[in-house]
Amino acid sequence: MAEAGARPRLRRAAAGGKIAARPVIAITSGEPAGIGPELCLMLAREALPARLVALGDRDLLRGFPQVEHLPLERPRVPGRLDPANGRYVLAVLDRAVKGCLAGEYQAMVTAPVQKSVINEAGIPFTGHTEYLAERSGAGHVVMMLVGGGLRVALATTHLPLREVASAVTQSLLLKTLRVLDHDLRKRFRIARPRILVSGLNPHSGESGHLGSEDGDIIVPAIAAAVSEGIQASGPIPADTLFVPERLEQADAVLAMYHDQGLPVLKYASFGRGVNVTLGLPFVRTSVDHGTALDLAGTGRADPGSLIEAVKLAIELASAAG
Repeated sequence: MAEAGARPRLRRAAAGGKIAARPVIAITSGEPAGIGPELCLMLAREALPARLVALGDRDLLRGFPQVEHLPLERPRVPGRLDPANGRYVLAVLDRAVKGCLAGEYQAMVTAPVQKSVINEAGIPFTGHTEYLAERSGAGHVVMMLVGGGLRVALATTHLPLREVASAVTQSLLLKTLRVLDHDLRKRFRIARPRILVSGLNPHSGESGHLGSEDGDIIVPAIAAAVSEGIQASGPIPADTLFVPERLEQADAVLAMYHDQGLPVLKYASFGRGVNVTLGLPFVRTSVDHGTALDLAGTGRADPGSLIEAVKLAIELASAAG
């Protein structure tokens, strides 16, 4: 329940689950020209109940207690992207995935990468979420952000707005609801997760006058999920979805697209939000921001989101242990 005067908070996870003693967490240092490496060094000052291993070039990470060296292709210049280091960024991610799958690491936490420069290196890359799913052999994965008392998952992620309506299908929504329900139970230890599902169109289509997708696609997808024992409800118009009375009775929200759900969460938690990938065979969390090239090398970057991402990774890894 929400505290008096506070922003609405979703129902907390039930206590329980085995607690792992000092899990080992891999920290990927991200785009070398961005703020990722220096955020890692700021993270090293924190006293956390885990053993943290930073993955990346040792010259970027001098001062971090434990570094696994993966060499840059070319020296880093803060704020200046270099496609020559695109393969280095992916090599760091590959090492983290390998370690998680082998049980060396109980979770991975990722600093931000720059999609554009990886593509400029000639490597098709749409984002961490998709890449980690492919590398780990995962099936359907779901992007969820946590912060400000909210958990907001996305049915679609980084798509142009004009493509969203055709991407939202009954099959996609049912798979997404299954993964969301499963990981809320397994990783967040919520016995019976309650999920609010947003509409796609204004007023959830206004009985078909503002679009048919809500009635034709979202309603039957929710019904199918409910028939499987998933506590999903909706579609709820997005402009009234995030009101306190609704959020107090829910554990997560499923939004249809990126800019439908995330502005609310980032307003409530900016600088402290955490990105969680659901559906992977291991725990993965990340920051809620980009590479901030303009701040790289200035010492003014805020490590808050990375610190929160590590804290949540420790919590989830402990629960899964």
